[in-house]
Amino acid sequence: MAAAVLPADWIKNWEKSGKNDFVQLCRSLGEKGQENVTFKDTQQALYELACHVIKGNLKQDQAAGVLTDVIDLRDDMPSILADVFCVLDIETSCLEEKWRRDHFTQLVLSCLYLVSDTILKERLDPETLESLGLIKQSQQFNQKSVKIKTKLFYKQQKFNLLREENEGYAKLISELGQDLSGNITSDLILENIKSLIGCFNLDPNRVLDIILEVYECRPEHDDFFVPLIESYMGMCEPQTLCHILGFKFKFYQEPNGETPTPLYRVAAVLLQYHLIDLEDLYVHLLPLDSSILEEYKKEVMEAKQIVRKLTMVVLSSEKSDDKEKEKEKDEEKTEKAPDNQKLGLLEALLKIGDWQHAQNIMDQMPPFYATSHKPIALALCHLIHVTIDPLYRRMGVPKGAKGSRVYSLSSKKAPKQVECFEDLRRDFFSMLCFLGPHLAHDAILLAKIVRLGKAFMKEFQSDSSKVEDKERMEVLFSCFLSITDQVLLPSLTLMDCNACLSEELWSMIKTFPYQYRYRLYGQWKNETYNNHPLLVKVKAQTIDRAKYIMKRLTKENVKPSGRQIGKLSHSNPTILFDYILSQIQKYDNLITPVVDSLKYLTSLNYDVLAYCIIEALANPEKEKMKHDDTTISSWLQSLASFCGAIFRKYPIELAGLLQYVANQLKAGKSFDLLILKEVVQKMAGIEITEEITMEQLEAMTGGEQLKAEGGYFGQIRNTKKSSQRLKDALLDHDLALPLCLLMAQQRNGVVFQEGGEKHLKLVGKLYDQCHDTLVQFGGFLASNLSTEDYIKRVPSIDVLCNEYHTPHDAAFFLSRPMYAHHISSKYDELKKTEKGNKQQHKVHKYISSCEVVMAPVHEAVISLHPPKVWDDISPQFYATFWSLTMYDLAVPTPSYNREINKLRIQMKAIDDNLEMAPNKKKKEKERCTALQDKLVEEEKKQSEHVARILQRMKLEKDNWLLARSTKNETITKFLQLCIFPRCVFSSIDAVYCARFVELVHLQKTPNFSTLLCYDRVFSDIIYTVASCTENEASRYGRFLCCMLETVTKWHSDRAVYDKDCGSYPGFVTILRASNFDGGNKADQLDYENFRHVVHKWHYKLTKASVHCLETGEYTHIRNILIVLTKILPWYPKVLNLGQALERRVHKICSEEKEKRPDLYALAMGYSGQLKSRKSFMVPENEFHHKDPPARNVIAPTVQNGPGAASQSASVLVNAAKPEESSTEDIEKLKEKSQSTLKVVTKTTNSTPKVTANNGSSSSNSKVAKEKEDKDKLGKEKEKDKKEKTQTAPQETKAPGKDGKDKVKEDRANKDEKLRDVKEKTQKSDKEKEKTKKEEKSQKEEKSKAATTSTESKLAAEKEKEKEPPRERDVFKESKLKESSKGGDKTAVAGSLKSPVPRSETSEIEREQKRRKIDTHSSPSHSSAVKDNLNEFKDSSAKHYTNHTNPPKSKSKEREVEKKEVDKSRERSREREKKEEKERKERKRDHSNSDREVNQETKRRKEENGTSGSTKHSKSESPSDSPRSNEKDRNKSKSSNKEKAEIMKSDKMEKSSSSSKKESRHDKEKSEKKEKRDSAGGKEEKKHHKSSDKHR
Repeated sequence: MAAAVLPADWIKNWEKSGKNDFVQLCRSLGEKGQENVTFKDTQQALYELACHVIKGNLKQDQAAGVLTDVIDLRDDMPSILADVFCVLDIETSCLEEKWRRDHFTQLVLSCLYLVSDTILKERLDPETLESLGLIKQSQQFNQKSVKIKTKLFYKQQKFNLLREENEGYAKLISELGQDLSGNITSDLILENIKSLIGCFNLDPNRVLDIILEVYECRPEHDDFFVPLIESYMGMCEPQTLCHILGFKFKFYQEPNGETPTPLYRVAAVLLQYHLIDLEDLYVHLLPLDSSILEEYKKEVMEAKQIVRKLTMVVLSSEKSDDKEKEKEKDEEKTEKAPDNQKLGLLEALLKIGDWQHAQNIMDQMPPFYATSHKPIALALCHLIHVTIDPLYRRMGVPKGAKGSRVYSLSSKKAPKQVECFEDLRRDFFSMLCFLGPHLAHDAILLAKIVRLGKAFMKEFQSDSSKVEDKERMEVLFSCFLSITDQVLLPSLTLMDCNACLSEELWSMIKTFPYQYRYRLYGQWKNETYNNHPLLVKVKAQTIDRAKYIMKRLTKENVKPSGRQIGKLSHSNPTILFDYILSQIQKYDNLITPVVDSLKYLTSLNYDVLAYCIIEALANPEKEKMKHDDTTISSWLQSLASFCGAIFRKYPIELAGLLQYVANQLKAGKSFDLLILKEVVQKMAGIEITEEITMEQLEAMTGGEQLKAEGGYFGQIRNTKKSSQRLKDALLDHDLALPLCLLMAQQRNGVVFQEGGEKHLKLVGKLYDQCHDTLVQFGGFLASNLSTEDYIKRVPSIDVLCNEYHTPHDAAFFLSRPMYAHHISSKYDELKKTEKGNKQQHKVHKYISSCEVVMAPVHEAVISLHPPKVWDDISPQFYATFWSLTMYDLAVPTPSYNREINKLRIQMKAIDDNLEMAPNKKKKEKERCTALQDKLVEEEKKQSEHVARILQRMKLEKDNWLLARSTKNETITKFLQLCIFPRCVFSSIDAVYCARFVELVHLQKTPNFSTLLCYDRVFSDIIYTVASCTENEASRYGRFLCCMLETVTKWHSDRAVYDKDCGSYPGFVTILRASNFDGGNKADQLDYENFRHVVHKWHYKLTKASVHCLETGEYTHIRNILIVLTKILPWYPKVLNLGQALERRVHKICSEEKEKRPDLYALAMGYSGQLKSRKSFMVPENEFHHKDPPARNVIAPTVQNGPGAASQSASVLVNAAKPEESSTEDIEKLKEKSQSTLKVVTKTTNSTPKVTANNGSSSSNSKVAKEKEDKDKLGKEKEKDKKEKTQTAPQETKAPGKDGKDKVKEDRANKDEKLRDVKEKTQKSDKEKEKTKKEEKSQKEEKSKAATTSTESKLAAEKEKEKEPPRERDVFKESKLKESSKGGDKTAVAGSLKSPVPRSETSEIEREQKRRKIDTHSSPSHSSAVKDNLNEFKDSSAKHYTNHTNPPKSKSKEREVEKKEVDKSRERSREREKKEEKERKERKRDHSNSDREVNQETKRRKEENGTSGSTKHSKSESPSDSPRSNEKDRNKSKSSNKEKAEIMKSDKMEKSSSSSKKESRHDKEKSEKKEKRDSAGGKEEKKHHKSSDKHR
């Protein structure tokens, strides 16, 4: 530092430049502005200069000279120099080198003339002063200084004893205590006091103390004493007054001391008039701030400990001990309440209105610590009363009330009173914030504040003109929200169940939007209770009390428990409801008693309850799915049920809950739709359930009154008010349409977005819940919204679908009521304008009103689908279908009658009831009569309406179906765009779809093929069923049930059929081109053929059901069981189909019992119902005649346009016939041959090849003969085929499309068939004797045979399913060609070629393709069944040849016997060798056949003769019988087999037991071979080759 201030160079060159540099330095330091900085630097410079002198670097004279130069630069330079000498004096006295001390002494001596002696005597040591000669003796100097100090600081002037006189104090007290009411002023008294002090030598401090004492005794004379003290303080030091007051407070700070209240007041007044400072007085007060903070923390800890104790489980003995200890502690606390002087002063300040100083004191303390003391809280409340009084009197006092007078404070320095709302911001809000929850001490003030808030909200919600005003009001609004959160609600908590204040508070809070209200409740519940020790205790006590009540709540004690809940809820609703809801979520049986017990709540409590419910629903910690992830959690279901009940029973605002559901839907979460569903169900009485009975469903198609009386499970009454509340909530917050659209969109969202990782079962449930809620909610809006409201809110159909992306079914569902409203209002307008009462006029007006309303709709729907759609169906038809409901189509007269009868019975019961009071009887009877009249009127109104609708449909029908392509395509569009989307929408829609189809048929709608429509519905339901959810499956089942009901009605009675279908265009079987005129009766489907078709439909339903049951898929099994249960009244009707179903269902029961209990329950339920329906089932031959007359056979279809892709109605008939005839043949063969049926199942899979192998040499020759015949026939047919294919279009030659030809059989061949059967019967008569022995075993097997045949059909069908229909175009082209050609055509049967690889087809299919000719080539399922049955026929014929014994001559029999014995072993060996060769050939040929399909076809033709040639032949005659070729073939086949096997069967009859064993051995061998063949999936071609070789 020295180097920095005084460099060594300066000292070395002192005389030259150093001296001048030093002076210059000092001068520069003296000029600087910062005094303290320059002072230190100057000190440092002088100190370093003196140090150089002491060290000997500089002479004393040189230093003294330069100091003389710089001494005048600063006024305080001598003092600075004296300080430097003082420091050096101490430093040098400690040094051992005496020369340095000498240098110091010499320096000081040389500078004596610069520094005065007085300064040096103050600073230097007495010994140094003595050495300098400034004092004589240091010892004397020390003694003298001690005496002076003692005199100054310790010696007191004894005024009391020596000079003061008591008379002076007596006069002083008299002066201050006199009557001050006259002209006496403080100035006059002050002069007198001065005189007394002077006269009697009074101590001024004691005088001031006496003045304060008198002031304490006369507090009402502020105006006198305050100026007096203020004037007196002019003569004293400023701190004196504060010290005297502090001394007074200190005096009372003894352990049991109590500071008098007047002293606090005096101190407060002096503070208010700023005669003393709060900071000066605050330090004299006890307790310290730190101890206050510790006390506060201790309170918080105690509160938490109480909470912990209440949550712990304590035994009863421990409880009593704890309670005693707590009582003792409380007593100690009350005894040892310390005297808190800071709080006393604060109370005094508040009482006199000194808010600023009071606020400063409270700021020093923990929050709400001060106001937790009741006196302070009451003082602050009084101050607020005074402050707000003018505004309250002007704005807040209720009409008719006077209000008690509040007197203003006398002090002029008190806060200004509030005159307008803007003034509230000055002090009012800050006062309330300091008061906090302790406003509870003054209920009147709370009510005043609430009323002011209410008045403000009224003004706030009215439109204010200026923007500035709005901003100011916004600030005030936020202030009111803050005090509600921090003051009003917490204060309510600390009150003792004040229901009136709760209602008063609601009158203000209800004016806030629900978002603000819920925010306030959330703060109240989750934060406020944790901020105050007192509230922590209250919360714990509330929970404890709530537990006590809830443990004892039952249905029996609802009233007393309800009262207790009510009392508790007035103060602490959030805590109570939180606990109650937690209990409801655990125990759903509490819902009813809790709902009933909540009738004693206030409006505020109901609103808080709504918030608590939403908070419980939105709890992120709770899983909304059960652990298995397949069902919705029970807590959510319980809460939803509670929501519905509570919102219906009590007037709770719904907006928050509805918005919550909407927000959840926006977020893509559909779980909470359960709440909306329950709320709408309970509040509006609209029930959505799939378990609805048919009677209820019928009632639901009537008017509103019928729905209410007969449509629901519970009696829905008193929903008018609750549904009105729900409607208002939806309209006020514009939630009606958004909720609908969100639900409609969320249906797909459930599947594609929400359901990504969820279990399929849960996804289905959520989809159903979403859909059901949409239907329910839409139904509520339709029935409750006025026409204007509805039309104003729902946009047009094209906007709904194209802009909002609403699915079409949902969009029409929402728009439908709008159309109905529109039409009815238009109709009413037209009726008013023209007063014509004739029915015709009315209908005309109605139709014109329909045209006006629906014309824009017809235009709008065009944009919903591609233009191609409108080629087949018109927009008018589409809109009509979607806009009508079941209410429009039929009047449920039975339902109306049923309900009217119920009311009559009720009235009769009322009359018979003797106990009922007469007044009540009268009321009940009036109610019943009114209801009855309403129902009658409603039925009449609906009847008129339905008549108008039917008339409208009659006029529209000709323009409905345009059929510009084909009728088949029209039906496809109709089903795809209308029926299927709507039949699964709701149960009523399911019935509507079925009835609409029937109505379209009965209206004789052009271009509508009823037969095709029904066939498409029943043909293959597997895909539809598999893609349904649980509820959709139920609705689809209802739809099928109603369709089957219609079909069964027509099937059951010829008269009904002739009346409803006989001459109707829907049952025309030749579908001519649309420009073709005329038709004849032969085109109509007659009754018997219709019965065949119905049987085919039943069979297809069975096949689809069995397929679904055997998949093992959960959804397939569940859905088909639901569908089957629904259609049980009308299906199954045929015994063998019913038995097949029963077995599959029984299998499901046994398999799923442990694995999937819900499927087991469904299957068991259906199984039981199916058994009960068994008595109504009939054998197949009773259901339809199996062999219909030839004249009834129908010609094949002529398609009326290119590109048609399905079979026609006429083929439907023939689809059933082969199956029926084949089963009939089986029965005949069984009776004639009476061969054993033990191997029926095996023979269905066996091949004719085995028969060929087992034949004798004589049979081989016959087989060769048969082959030659077939070759000839095959060549002829090939020629025919070539002629046809030359003219066929190129499309038929497309590779890979083997056309499935539609085949008809020749009637002429029937006679041959009959002859064949007669021959067989003659042979079988001769064989009867032999077969009698086997009858017993056959009887047991016969019952199995019938059912096994059905099973075999189904097995074959499952194989066939893999073969999708192809080459329909080939068929169509050929048919068109045939129809144009005309002329005689020969009947040639055609068979279907399998489109799948041949290696995948079963042995059965290969054999039937090689041996048999399929008479029904449509892609329907019954063709496969027929093939199975033909094969069964073959196998039974085989048994006949193997096991029957026609009579022979004895010589021949012996020869046969010998040969058979010799060759028995050889045959088995040969068979094995042949099998080996056969296998090798198949392997070799398999690769060749895969390479070239066309070559394979040619080879097959060459090898197989007739059967090969017929494979690709076309049907030549549209009128040929479907049976003739089959009968010829069967006849030739059976006769050849008989001839081939006659010798062998003779031998077997006469042979010994060894030959019988051999035959069994043969059978076993053949069975093994069949198994190998069927398992290997070999080629058809290989069979042909091997069979040729065997031949």
